[in-house]
Amino acid sequence: MNQIFEIVMLICFGLSWPVSVYKSYKTRSTKGKSLVFLIAIIVGYLSGIMGKITSGQTNYVLVMYCVNLFVVIIDLCLYLRNRKNETHKKRNLAI
Repeated sequence: MNQIFEIVMLICFGLSWPVSVYKSYKTRSTKGKSLVFLIAIIVGYLSGIMGKITSGQTNYVLVMYCVNLFVVIIDLCLYLRNRKNETHKKRNLAI
């Protein structure tokens, strides 16, 4: 029963990440994003993955952790790309 609750939690969290990735990709902006928050989420998912592995509970819940982690890493990459572009634009405006 615990795994059902855990999978529901992961699905609920996981539904928001594709929307966030799409927004980051389309807007090319870091507005509303936080590097610290993204890293904290990644550390949380990594901890969940390690908890499943060390407890020997390698099942479908572990797959959900990995999928969510992958999508958040994509969002982090887009954040870094967008921040670089924003910094580059600011330098060009200063010239």
